[in-house]
Amino acid sequence: MGDLGKYLGDAGTRSAIWTMLLEHVYLSLLPLVISVVLAVVLGWVCHRYGWFRGALLGTANIVYTVPSLALFAIIPAIIGTQVLDINNVVIALTVYTTALLTRPVSDALDAVPAQITAAATAMGFRPLRRFLTVELPLAVPVLFAGLRVGSVSNISLVSVGALIGTGGLGVLFTDGFRSRYLAPIIVGIVLTLLLALVVDGLLVALRQWLTPWNHVRGVKA
Repeated sequence: MGDLGKYLGDAGTRSAIWTMLLEHVYLSLLPLVISVVLAVVLGWVCHRYGWFRGALLGTANIVYTVPSLALFAIIPAIIGTQVLDINNVVIALTVYTTALLTRPVSDALDAVPAQITAAATAMGFRPLRRFLTVELPLAVPVLFAGLRVGSVSNISLVSVGALIGTGGLGVLFTDGFRSRYLAPIIVGIVLTLLLALVVDGLLVALRQWLTPWNHVRGVKA
Protein backbone atom coordinates (compact mmCIF):
# COMPACT_ATOMS: atom_id res chain seq x y z
CA MET A 1 0.00 0.00 0.00
CA GLY A 2 2.94 2.30 0.63
CA ASP A 3 4.14 1.90 -2.94
CA LEU A 4 0.63 2.55 -4.22
CA GLY A 5 0.31 5.73 -2.15
CA LYS A 6 3.71 6.91 -3.32
CA TYR A 7 2.79 6.14 -6.93
CA LEU A 8 -0.49 8.08 -6.77
CA GLY A 9 1.06 10.88 -4.74
CA ASP A 10 2.91 12.21 -7.76
CA ALA A 11 0.89 14.92 -9.54
CA GLY A 12 2.38 14.03 -12.91
CA THR A 13 1.38 10.39 -12.49
CA ARG A 14 -2.19 11.33 -11.57
CA SER A 15 -2.44 13.59 -14.60
CA ALA A 16 -1.15 10.81 -16.86
CA ILE A 17 -3.62 8.31 -15.37
CA TRP A 18 -6.50 10.73 -15.93
CA THR A 19 -5.46 11.11 -19.58
CA MET A 20 -5.28 7.32 -19.97
CA LEU A 21 -8.73 6.96 -18.44
CA LEU A 22 -10.26 9.48 -20.83
CA GLU A 23 -8.58 7.75 -23.76
CA HIS A 24 -9.91 4.41 -22.51
CA VAL A 25 -13.45 5.81 -22.36
CA TYR A 26 -13.13 7.16 -25.90
CA LEU A 27 -11.67 3.96 -27.33
CA SER A 28 -14.26 1.71 -25.71
CA LEU A 29 -17.48 3.73 -25.99
CA LEU A 30 -17.14 5.26 -29.47
CA PRO A 31 -17.09 1.79 -31.11
CA LEU A 32 -20.10 0.87 -28.98
CA VAL A 33 -22.13 3.79 -30.32
CA ILE A 34 -21.13 3.16 -33.94
CA SER A 35 -21.79 -0.56 -33.66
CA VAL A 36 -25.34 0.01 -32.37
CA VAL A 37 -26.21 1.84 -35.57
CA LEU A 38 -24.54 -0.78 -37.76
CA ALA A 39 -26.04 -3.72 -35.85
CA VAL A 40 -29.56 -2.27 -36.07
CA VAL A 41 -29.20 -1.87 -39.83
CA LEU A 42 -27.69 -5.33 -40.32
CA GLY A 43 -30.17 -6.94 -37.92
CA TRP A 44 -33.03 -5.39 -39.86
CA VAL A 45 -31.55 -6.72 -43.12
CA CYS A 46 -31.38 -10.22 -41.60
CA HIS A 47 -34.95 -9.90 -40.36
CA ARG A 48 -36.27 -8.51 -43.63
CA TYR A 49 -34.37 -10.72 -46.08
CA GLY A 50 -34.19 -14.28 -44.78
CA TRP A 51 -32.05 -15.46 -47.69
CA PHE A 52 -29.29 -13.06 -46.55
CA ARG A 53 -29.50 -14.00 -42.88
CA GLY A 54 -27.33 -17.15 -42.90
CA ALA A 55 -24.45 -15.58 -44.81
CA LEU A 56 -24.40 -12.39 -42.76
CA LEU A 57 -24.66 -14.03 -39.35
CA GLY A 58 -22.12 -16.67 -40.35
CA THR A 59 -19.68 -13.94 -41.33
CA ALA A 60 -20.31 -12.14 -38.04
CA ASN A 61 -19.57 -15.33 -36.08
CA ILE A 62 -16.30 -15.85 -37.97
CA VAL A 63 -15.21 -12.23 -37.45
CA TYR A 64 -15.88 -12.44 -33.72
CA THR A 65 -13.54 -15.44 -33.40
CA VAL A 66 -10.54 -13.54 -34.85
CA PRO A 67 -8.07 -12.76 -32.03
CA SER A 68 -8.17 -9.08 -31.12
CA LEU A 69 -4.41 -8.57 -31.31
CA ALA A 70 -4.34 -10.05 -34.81
CA LEU A 71 -7.16 -7.74 -35.91
CA PHE A 72 -5.37 -4.71 -34.45
CA ALA A 73 -2.34 -5.65 -36.56
CA ILE A 74 -4.27 -6.45 -39.74
CA ILE A 75 -6.37 -3.29 -39.94
CA PRO A 76 -3.46 -0.88 -40.72
CA ALA A 77 -2.54 -3.06 -43.70
CA ILE A 78 -6.14 -3.04 -44.93
CA ILE A 79 -7.03 0.64 -44.58
CA GLY A 80 -3.54 2.16 -44.77
CA THR A 81 -3.35 3.74 -41.32
CA GLN A 82 -0.22 3.93 -39.16
CA VAL A 83 0.37 1.00 -36.82
CA LEU A 84 0.11 3.26 -33.74
CA ASP A 85 -3.04 5.06 -34.94
CA ILE A 86 -5.74 4.81 -32.26
CA ASN A 87 -8.33 4.57 -35.05
CA ASN A 88 -7.16 0.99 -35.54
CA VAL A 89 -8.51 0.13 -32.09
CA VAL A 90 -11.77 2.01 -32.74
CA ILE A 91 -12.33 0.18 -36.02
CA ALA A 92 -11.41 -3.23 -34.60
CA LEU A 93 -13.73 -2.88 -31.61
CA THR A 94 -16.52 -1.57 -33.85
CA VAL A 95 -16.19 -4.70 -35.96
CA TYR A 96 -16.23 -6.94 -32.89
CA THR A 97 -19.22 -5.27 -31.25
CA THR A 98 -21.21 -5.14 -34.49
CA ALA A 99 -20.60 -8.86 -34.95
CA LEU A 100 -21.73 -9.44 -31.36
CA LEU A 101 -24.94 -7.37 -31.61
CA THR A 102 -26.22 -8.26 -35.07
CA ARG A 103 -27.72 -11.64 -34.12
CA PRO A 104 -29.51 -10.38 -30.97
CA VAL A 105 -31.04 -7.51 -32.93
CA SER A 106 -32.19 -9.87 -35.68
CA ASP A 107 -33.62 -12.36 -33.17
CA ALA A 108 -35.40 -9.58 -31.26
CA LEU A 109 -37.04 -8.27 -34.43
CA ASP A 110 -38.06 -11.81 -35.37
CA ALA A 111 -39.70 -12.16 -31.94
CA VAL A 112 -41.99 -9.15 -32.38
CA PRO A 113 -45.54 -10.64 -32.51
CA ALA A 114 -46.96 -10.67 -36.02
CA GLN A 115 -50.27 -9.26 -34.79
CA ILE A 116 -48.50 -6.13 -33.54
CA THR A 117 -46.84 -5.41 -36.86
CA ALA A 118 -50.10 -6.24 -38.65
CA ALA A 119 -51.97 -3.79 -36.43
CA ALA A 120 -49.40 -1.06 -37.09
CA THR A 121 -49.66 -1.70 -40.82
CA ALA A 122 -53.46 -1.54 -40.63
CA MET A 123 -53.14 1.83 -38.88
CA GLY A 124 -51.25 3.16 -41.89
CA PHE A 125 -47.67 2.87 -40.60
CA ARG A 126 -45.22 2.66 -43.48
CA PRO A 127 -42.33 0.15 -43.10
CA LEU A 128 -39.75 2.70 -41.87
CA ARG A 129 -42.09 4.31 -39.36
CA ARG A 130 -43.29 0.89 -38.18
CA PHE A 131 -39.71 -0.23 -37.66
CA LEU A 132 -38.64 2.90 -35.74
CA THR A 133 -41.75 3.31 -33.59
CA VAL A 134 -42.98 -0.25 -33.07
CA GLU A 135 -40.48 -3.00 -33.86
CA LEU A 136 -37.25 -1.36 -32.68
CA PRO A 137 -38.63 -0.21 -29.28
CA LEU A 138 -39.82 -3.76 -28.61
CA ALA A 139 -36.31 -5.00 -29.42
CA VAL A 140 -34.64 -2.57 -26.97
CA PRO A 141 -34.40 -5.00 -23.99
CA VAL A 142 -32.59 -7.62 -26.09
CA LEU A 143 -30.41 -4.99 -27.75
CA PHE A 144 -29.34 -3.56 -24.40
CA ALA A 145 -28.55 -7.03 -23.05
CA GLY A 146 -26.08 -7.34 -25.92
CA LEU A 147 -24.84 -3.81 -25.34
CA ARG A 148 -23.99 -4.59 -21.72
CA VAL A 149 -21.89 -7.55 -22.85
CA GLY A 150 -20.32 -5.48 -25.61
CA SER A 151 -19.42 -2.61 -23.27
CA VAL A 152 -17.61 -4.90 -20.84
CA SER A 153 -15.88 -6.66 -23.73
CA ASN A 154 -14.73 -3.36 -25.25
CA ILE A 155 -13.47 -1.95 -21.96
CA SER A 156 -11.45 -5.13 -21.51
CA LEU A 157 -10.16 -5.37 -25.09
CA VAL A 158 -9.01 -1.74 -25.24
CA SER A 159 -6.21 -2.69 -22.85
CA VAL A 160 -4.89 -5.14 -25.44
CA GLY A 161 -4.23 -2.16 -27.70
CA ALA A 162 -1.42 -1.14 -25.35
CA LEU A 163 0.63 -3.97 -26.86
CA ILE A 164 0.71 -2.06 -30.16
CA GLY A 165 1.29 1.33 -28.57
CA THR A 166 -2.27 2.45 -27.73
CA GLY A 167 -4.82 1.31 -25.24
CA GLY A 168 -5.68 3.81 -22.54
CA LEU A 169 -5.41 2.13 -19.15
CA GLY A 170 -3.63 -0.81 -20.77
CA VAL A 171 -0.48 1.32 -20.71
CA LEU A 172 -0.48 0.91 -16.92
CA PHE A 173 -0.32 -2.86 -17.34
CA THR A 174 2.54 -2.79 -19.82
CA ASP A 175 4.47 -0.25 -17.75
CA GLY A 176 3.98 -2.34 -14.63
CA PHE A 177 5.14 -5.55 -16.30
CA ARG A 178 8.19 -3.89 -17.84
CA SER A 179 9.28 -2.25 -14.61
CA ARG A 180 8.08 -5.12 -12.38
CA TYR A 181 6.24 -2.46 -10.37
CA LEU A 182 2.88 -3.60 -9.01
CA ALA A 183 1.31 -0.20 -8.29
CA PRO A 184 0.36 0.78 -11.90
CA ILE A 185 -1.08 -2.68 -12.50
CA ILE A 186 -3.32 -2.39 -9.44
CA VAL A 187 -4.46 1.08 -10.48
CA GLY A 188 -5.19 -0.15 -14.01
CA ILE A 189 -7.25 -3.11 -12.75
CA VAL A 190 -9.27 -1.02 -10.30
CA LEU A 191 -10.02 1.76 -12.81
CA THR A 192 -10.96 -0.76 -15.51
CA LEU A 193 -13.39 -2.52 -13.17
CA LEU A 194 -14.89 0.77 -11.99
CA LEU A 195 -15.32 1.99 -15.55
CA ALA A 196 -17.06 -1.25 -16.53
CA LEU A 197 -19.42 -0.98 -13.54
CA VAL A 198 -20.25 2.67 -14.24
CA VAL A 199 -20.95 2.07 -17.94
CA ASP A 200 -23.06 -0.99 -17.15
CA GLY A 201 -25.09 1.00 -14.63
CA LEU A 202 -25.65 3.80 -17.15
CA LEU A 203 -26.82 1.30 -19.78
CA VAL A 204 -29.29 -0.24 -17.33
CA ALA A 205 -30.65 3.22 -16.48
CA LEU A 206 -30.92 4.13 -20.17
CA ARG A 207 -32.75 0.89 -20.96
CA GLN A 208 -35.25 1.54 -18.17
CA TRP A 209 -35.81 5.08 -19.44
CA LEU A 210 -36.39 3.85 -23.01
CA THR A 211 -38.77 1.07 -21.95
CA PRO A 212 -40.99 2.53 -19.21
CA TRP A 213 -43.77 0.09 -20.10
CA ASN A 214 -41.66 -2.76 -18.72
CA HIS A 215 -41.71 -1.24 -15.24
CA VAL A 216 -45.37 -0.42 -14.78
CA ARG A 217 -46.78 -2.43 -11.88
CA GLY A 218 -50.13 -2.62 -10.23
CA VAL A 219 -52.06 -0.81 -12.96
CA LYS A 220 -55.80 -1.38 -12.49
CA ALA A 221 -58.56 -0.95 -14.99
